[in-house]
Amino acid sequence: MATQLPKTMRAQFLEAFKKPYTLRTIPPPKPATPNDILIRVDAASYCHTDHVLASGQMPGVLQTFPHIGSHEFAGTVVCHFTSPSPKARAFSIGDRVGVPGRAFHACGTCFECQGRGSKDVVWQDDEGYSVHCAHAKNNGLSRDGGFAEYAVVDARQVAPIPAALTAVETAPLMCAGVTIYAALKRCKLEMGARVGIMGCGGGLGHLGLQYGVKMGYKVLGVDAADGPLKLAQGLDTGARIVDAREQKAADLVQQLGAEDGKNDLGEMGLDAVIVLPESQQAFDYAMTLLKSHGTCVVVSFPENGFHISARDVVFRDISIIGSLVGSNRMLREMLNFSAEHGIRAITNSFPLSRLNDLVEEYHKGGGGKLVIDMGLER
Repeated sequence: MATQLPKTMRAQFLEAFKKPYTLRTIPPPKPATPNDILIRVDAASYCHTDHVLASGQMPGVLQTFPHIGSHEFAGTVVCHFTSPSPKARAFSIGDRVGVPGRAFHACGTCFECQGRGSKDVVWQDDEGYSVHCAHAKNNGLSRDGGFAEYAVVDARQVAPIPAALTAVETAPLMCAGVTIYAALKRCKLEMGARVGIMGCGGGLGHLGLQYGVKMGYKVLGVDAADGPLKLAQGLDTGARIVDAREQKAADLVQQLGAEDGKNDLGEMGLDAVIVLPESQQAFDYAMTLLKSHGTCVVVSFPENGFHISARDVVFRDISIIGSLVGSNRMLREMLNFSAEHGIRAITNSFPLSRLNDLVEEYHKGGGGKLVIDMGLER
């Protein structure tokens, strides 16, 4: 059973690296395997990774053109495969779902899918599916994504949208939300611990300020641009917001130590820090903020990597770990947490036909999230 489907749909295509998107009319895709669900896309968010991909900075990920981007979107179920899987049957026609980029058509049999990979709760899913499956494709990256009126998604990767959230509110949470939520979980902190978020006014960062405070941490947000700093300060979360251009990390460590009644340099500062910007300067600032035995969670992946001081790792026992999105279980937990605690991304919405205007706005660096709202042209 399905709703009446149109014979055509509109989609924005990337036809070459470093080129504007092109709006075209094509037939809608069709479910092809038992786990497939066809959704009507209601909102699709633009991520920094969309820019990185479109700029040609992710070699090997995008194999063919033309390509439909967006790996964080939300929509309404309109059709199943003719003989749906049990996972697909869990979603009825008309259900609203959030769709992350990872992992479309996970193989079900590899090392990761069989649960023999990471034991961290952030990554654990039902046996037979893993966001780390090396054989899976990724919506909006290695396959078409959400900048279209319809999309085929994998029932194992999507999550029900809580009633309290709209599609526009949900879309940014499908990458930015789950990524920063999982990164905070990977810090493994106790209530009242200090955590820093580098790039606190960006898409992930401003959500991280909200999650961190609601998780019970003392949150320090750091940024170095006027627009993002203004956005972070305007959230009124109770987090401390610092302009890295005006305050040195070493001086900030001394202030935190005094507030905590600590006299030993090794125990002054943050218990953990999450690095979202791609600059070496931001990474170095973050490392300076950490106490000895602290944890640095790296989310960004600059083309040339980061230079890491062996002294920090050896003499200060700083742990450096990476974090990439989270499991389907973590995705659902994050959505419910967001609905319960009123956590929302600051968004600016555009219709599908104005995706290139959205990209221009992204390059202004104002912070928050930019979203295609399909309802603006329906």
